[in-house]
Amino acid sequence: MTHPAGPEARARGTNEARVPLSRERIVLEALRVVDEEGLQALSMRRLGSELGVEAMSLYRYVSGREDLLEALVSHLTDGLRRTAQTPVSAEDGWQAYIQWLAHEVRAVAHDHPQLFPLVATRHPAAPWLRPPLRSLEVVEDFLSVLTDQGFGDEAAAATYRAFTSFLVGHLLLEASQMGAPMVPDEPLDEGDERSTSALALDDFPTIQRLEPFLSEDRSDEEFEISLEELIDRIERQLR
Repeated sequence: MTHPAGPEARARGTNEARVPLSRERIVLEALRVVDEEGLQALSMRRLGSELGVEAMSLYRYVSGREDLLEALVSHLTDGLRRTAQTPVSAEDGWQAYIQWLAHEVRAVAHDHPQLFPLVATRHPAAPWLRPPLRSLEVVEDFLSVLTDQGFGDEAAAATYRAFTSFLVGHLLLEASQMGAPMVPDEPLDEGDERSTSALALDDFPTIQRLEPFLSEDRSDEEFEISLEELIDRIERQLR
């Protein structure tokens, strides 16, 4: 449904029309709309109205709604990559890195609860990667930290699977408690149809080396282990 722009929106559009349109500006405005009104309010027509331009003008910068949603998710997850400003280093140990990363992902869920279900459910960069750590750069960081700290390849892959399951399980529930739908009302795309061998992994040597372990389906085993650990924890609390 098209939302008529009120006086404030029209005034904002008039002022913003003087600012050159860009992909970044479109993504930031889309993020504002979703944060305030949810994904169902986001359309190219609505976004054009908020930016003070015709909807067709947006297609110079985003190819469509699917591309826009992908850009929104990437915008939120780019902050999970290690940089010179990241407050943990290799000397702090893998535990400190995992704690930092978990709290960063949780901050995304709390700051953008309407969008987090999309972060947690959209197809990652490769079929054997798992949300919410969905980009090659973030996964390369994660696996490199573990292997540099002495983890074997299989242990690092198992830790990645356990960590992502923990994040998705906890944070989808937290986002839901803040009013977000458990599953976004968005049809998932078909994912990356390229074969694994066609992915450009030359810049991600740790992922390339661990691919056989990352692509294993151990969901039954992991479910049983997690269930046993939960039961053990409950039993300890009752002692």
